[in-house]
Amino acid sequence: MNKLPALSLKPLAAILILFTLFCSACSETPERFFDIAILNTNMINDFASADLARHIDDETKEYPDIPSSKKKGNEATTSLNNKILYLEQSLEKVKKLSASGDEEKVIKALSQQLYELVIPVYKNEYLAYAKLCDSKGSQAAKDEIIKNIDEKYGARFEQHFNALMEKGKVYAQEHNIQVNWGK
Repeated sequence: MNKLPALSLKPLAAILILFTLFCSACSETPERFFDIAILNTNMINDFASADLARHIDDETKEYPDIPSSKKKGNEATTSLNNKILYLEQSLEKVKKLSASGDEEKVIKALSQQLYELVIPVYKNEYLAYAKLCDSKGSQAAKDEIIKNIDEKYGARFEQHFNALMEKGKVYAQEHNIQVNWGK
């Protein structure tokens, strides 16, 4: 009597595992989508504000009584360049998001627009400001750069940012994502 070989379940299990991993890599969970598209924009919520200007300028502060506070002269520029790299990486992550529904498509587009608005300003105007801070440039020149950023980009940033946050609040509520909105 011929016996059929026993069917091994190992190849089938491996295929199922690979398929599951592939499918999970193709679409993000709502939490992951939220983190990438909305939560990561916390890094730019101070754009076009006196707080950001003060933070950049503070990178250059030295204190006579604290020897370790001695600066090399490039701290503001280095810090800002690191932030720019982070923002560029965040933008790439947003671009790679799979948006399954209309709501996610709108959020993804708003997030991408927001990054595309601010990154060039960080690379140009804010970097010029940081260089002035590092070189101990005149306060009037620094103030002029910050004023121009606010006048040229402030309202547009605020509009984009608020639109994204409003969509984000609805998305978080619909997907039971616990978020502290700073209230």
